[in-house]
Parts: sequence; C-alpha cells; structure tokens
Amino acid sequence: MATLIVPPFPPPPRDDAIQLYTAFKGFGCDTSVVINILAHRDATQRAYIQQEYRAMYSGDLLKRLSSELSGKLENAVLLWIHDPAGRDAIILRQSLTVAKNLEAATEVICSRTPSQLQYLRQIYHSKFGVFLEHDIERNTSGDHKKILLAYVSTPRPEGPEVHREMAQQDAKVLYKAGEKRLGTDEKTFVQIFSERSSAHLAAVSSYYHDMYGHSLKKAVKKEASGNFAHALLTIVQCAENPARYFSKVLRKAMKGLGTDDTKLIRVIVTRAEIDLQYIKAEYLKKYKKTLNDAVHSETSGHYRAFLLSLLGPNQ
Repeated sequence: MATLIVPPFPPPPRDDAIQLYTAFKGFGCDTSVVINILAHRDATQRAYIQQEYRAMYSGDLLKRLSSELSGKLENAVLLWIHDPAGRDAIILRQSLTVAKNLEAATEVICSRTPSQLQYLRQIYHSKFGVFLEHDIERNTSGDHKKILLAYVSTPRPEGPEVHREMAQQDAKVLYKAGEKRLGTDEKTFVQIFSERSSAHLAAVSSYYHDMYGHSLKKAVKKEASGNFAHALLTIVQCAENPARYFSKVLRKAMKGLGTDDTKLIRVIVTRAEIDLQYIKAEYLKKYKKTLNDAVHSETSGHYRAFLLSLLGPNQ
C-alpha cells in the first residue's frame, strides 16, 4: 500500500508546469512550491508535467530542477521524478558503474518481482544502450555475479501457488548443499533462489525452520558471505515479508552516528508508490517508533519536508 497522497482532483499538468516555472523565476527557488507539487503527483502525472514543461518552455524540467536544487534534496527529487522502472535503471547504472555501490545494486535487483525485472531490463537498455546483464558481468564477480545474472534473466512464477512436497524437497536440498556438508555447494543455492517464486521460497524457509530448528536466513549467514550472502538474504527476506526487509534497511540507514542518506532516499523514493505504508507499520512494530519520527530526527530543512511528504501522515 502506497503512502503517496495525490489530490482527489489534481490540477492539469499544464498548471503544475506553470507553477514550477514561476517557482524557479527570480532570485532563488521557491522550494516549498516544488515539494508541494512533485511530492503529491503519481508517476503518470509527473511524466505529463515534464512533457508540458518541455512544450511550454522548451526546457528540460530535470535539468532545471538540478540547477535550482542542491544536496540531498536535489538527489531525492531527481530520483523521485522518474517512473519506477526508469528510476531503478538509474540507480542500477549509477551503483554498478559509477559509485560501485554493489549493496544498492543487489538490493534493487533481488527485491523486485520477475515482471518488474523484465521491464527494467528493457528500460535499462533503451536508456543506456547496454544490457543490464553486461553491466553486471563487468562490475561484479564470483557467486555474487552468478546469482544476480541468474536472478535478472530467469523467468519465475509470481502467483501464490506452492507445491508443498517440492518446497520440502528444496529445504532438504539446501540443507545438504550447505550445513550438512563441509564447504558450500553455491551452485545449488543460486539455482533454487533464482528459479523459485517468492511464495515457494517463503514456504521453503518455513519448512527449513521446521526441519532443522533454525531459519534459512541463519543458514545463509553461516554458509555465504559478502555480496553473495547479501543477495541470498535479500531474496529470502523479500519472499517472506518485503515490508519487514525494507524497515530493517531503513533502520540501518539511520542507526548510529550519521545517516546513510543515499540508502534512506533510495528506499523511501522507490517504495512510496508501492508498499511504504506496510513498511511504516513494520518499522513501528519492530522499533517502537514511527518511521516519520525517525526520519524527522535524522534530516532537516526542505530535504526533511520532501521525505515526510512522501511518507504521508505520522502513524
């Protein structure tokens, strides 16, 4: 469930484009106007605003926002203005080839559904003229590379159907490939984690716990390490409860000294139109504090106002 609040009768995109242009004119930018408009428009409306802006002022709204805003607010708004697939493509391109932030790339790939990944691959190629698989191949290594390549290219069912006997069998196979033997059969982990549906993997995890007395997540932590472990853990946790997974990512971004704003922006911006309401509920349940309060205490100024607008009411 999304947290994005769109007016019941939003103004025409043309009016929004005029308001934004007016906000940019003169000395300094009226940032509150930018936030009030863009943080309350869905992906389709944001695309229409960009079209109207280009038609009316012969300019690129993205470039204008980039010149008018700065710092963390600029990063958040420029990421938000894209549609979900285009945004994911930008995050992946940046994290794979520029920032070398493999944690971010792994999170995006391993938390998306098969249909989202299929569309993302098309958008990635049309935006950057290179296949996503090619950038993964060049910028990752070892078992981490294998699981990412398998995960983006293997078709998986998305329905809730689970073949119980097969799920039990997979739990046994994973135990034999990992905890039961000396060393780990990584190939088996890659195969099962990349070929099974989320519903099936959640069932495998449940059977694993019933059979061996601890979670599949714990077994993965024991048998794998580094980026490979992060990929497997993201897949299994998103299969079980994606909202809980992202609530943990957000907690990690804000815990301790300093805030990982890149991570904070990435999760809030990419989930606001999908399931941020559920993430907020999980965050409150697990950490006894609302996500809004946590974000409020870790951010400031217009940057804070923008993120809180995407988060919706404090509950």
